[in-house]
Parts: sequence; structure tokens; C-alpha cells
Amino acid sequence: MQRSPAFDTSARDGVVAVMQPYFYPYGGYYRLLAEADWFVIFDCVQFNRRGRVHRCEVHGPQGKPEWLTLPLAHQPRDVLIRNLAFAGPARAELDRRLRRHEWLTAGRGYAAEAVLDHLHQPLSGVVDFLEAGLRLVADLHTLPAKIVRSSSLAIDTSLRGQDRVIAIVQALNGSAHLASPGGRKLYSQAVFAEEGLSLDFLAPYHGPHVSVLHALHAGTNIS
Repeated sequence: MQRSPAFDTSARDGVVAVMQPYFYPYGGYYRLLAEADWFVIFDCVQFNRRGRVHRCEVHGPQGKPEWLTLPLAHQPRDVLIRNLAFAGPARAELDRRLRRHEWLTAGRGYAAEAVLDHLHQPLSGVVDFLEAGLRLVADLHTLPAKIVRSSSLAIDTSLRGQDRVIAIVQALNGSAHLASPGGRKLYSQAVFAEEGLSLDFLAPYHGPHVSVLHALHAGTNIS
């Protein structure tokens, strides 16, 4: 599996966001990449089959919400995100699923073409594919965060929950962790403060896009 390039953290400091990689997530997700100095793809944790790592919510043919899901291979229930694999005929199966959503081809402009190229690229590693999608949108919107995978950091594998997130922030010499709104149920400001770190949360997202793919709907340019 491809790893993020080596980097020097000795002189770096700032805000670190840690989040599982989602498949073209809702618009609010990208606020983490807009407001953090580091965005850490949290791939060293167990894959949640009911989450958004492998699927995004889109308009179905009748205009009703439905899931566009990546064709993953069957793997143990405790598989880590970094070890996810595509099913053998994944490229053909994903092409079939994409054809169900004709509105995807209505997009115009460089950004729409770039997203479609990504969706139809050869499939290798699952996290490689997800990271490429996140980097694509970040580049299109000039989002400043530096992106790295948690599996590329020397984190104690025995750490769990917020202790692992704290270790990730410390590994990057960060001073603060920026979390999604759902992080309020997971993280304690007092625990972070004990480690000399601040903890902030994004406000709930009320924007129009449950997936950035919707910005391609009806020929809208997402750039």
C-alpha cells in the first residue's frame, strides 16, 4: 500500500484534524482541510460498515437520496481501514453503479472533468483512491492543510479513542486538535488540556451538499 511521503515535523506547530477518509463526503467535511494545518487520514482504526468511508449519499434516478457505494472485497469485521481492498471486478462494478447516476456526466468545466476522471481511474488500493479524491477536492478549492495518513506515523497501536488522536497530534508537534461536530461525544477538552493541547469543534454543517458530487448536478461547476 502506498504511504505518504516522509516529512520533517521538528519545526512544525499548529492545528491538526484527524478524520476517517470518506468517499466524496458532505461539504462540511472539507472545513477540516480549510481550517487545519494538518489533515490526518485516520486509517489505522477499524472500518465501520455503516459509515461513509466506502459510500456517499447522492441523488438517485428518481431524485431520492441513496448510497453510491464502492465495491469492496469481503474482509473480516475487524479489518482496519488501511487494509481495505476492492473486490476482484471492482472497476466494472463501479462503472455500472456510476451509470445509474446520469447527472454525474452533466458537469461542465475543469473541476467536473477532474472528478469524473478520478471516479473512472484504475482501482488499486482503497485508501489510495479515497486519498486521491480528498486531495483532488482540496486542490480544486485551494484548501491549505497538509495531508498525511495516520498509518505513516509511529503511533502506539495499543492506544485507543482520544488517546490515539492525542498521540497523532503530538507526533506532528501540533498544539491543537480540530474535530468535527460529532467529536463532542468522543473527546474531552480537559483530557487534551492535560497534554498541553487545545481542542476545538466545528459547528454543525447546514450547507446544501450532502456530497460534493452533487455540485456536478445539472451542470454546476464545483470550482
